[in-house]
Parts: sequence; C-alpha cells; structure tokens
Amino acid sequence: MENCIFCKIIKQQIPAKVVYEDENMLCFKDINPAAPVHLLLIPKVHFDSLAHAQPEHETLLGKMMLKVPQIAADAGLGNGFKTQINTGKGGGQEVFHLHIHIMGKTV
Repeated sequence: MENCIFCKIIKQQIPAKVVYEDENMLCFKDINPAAPVHLLLIPKVHFDSLAHAQPEHETLLGKMMLKVPQIAADAGLGNGFKTQINTGKGGGQEVFHLHIHIMGKTV
C-alpha cells in the first residue's frame, strides 16, 4: 500500500535497522522499543492484520512463526522472549500491516 510505513521500509524508502530478511519477510528494530530488545517481523506482502489473513497466507504465517525463535536467539534472547500480535484498533494495533513483536532482555 502506498501510505503504509512498513511497505515503505520493505521498499527501502524509509531506513530501518534490519536484523533479518529473506524473500518472504523482514525483521527490524522497533523505533519506540517497549523492551531492551524489541523487534518487528513483517511479511513482505501487505495485509492489514491477522484478522485480514487469507488461506493463501497460511504458509507465509507458518514460516514467520517458525522463524521467530531463530531471530530471537540471534538477538540474544536465548533464555526466552515474548511475542505479540496486536489486531485491529481495539487490540492496540497502530500500524495496519501485520507484524509480530519479538521482545525480551538479554542476560
């Protein structure tokens, strides 16, 4: 989408501190962290939220969920981490492009 900040990050129109990227997803540091380590994992295909996911997104969502522990470990969160997906305005979502928060603190 044209005005989506995450789509602009994917297109490298807005800078981000990328920690992981492949053909399907991108992970970068949150600019307003709620934890010492706070990353956002986004799909490269745009859909607004988990509530907007379609059957064709099933494989992508599975790949993203399986990638989370690896990204967390690489970020120093081997002892544990928290994931969060805010869905819709009532669920606290602020950027309407599906994203998974990966948060924790290194020890």
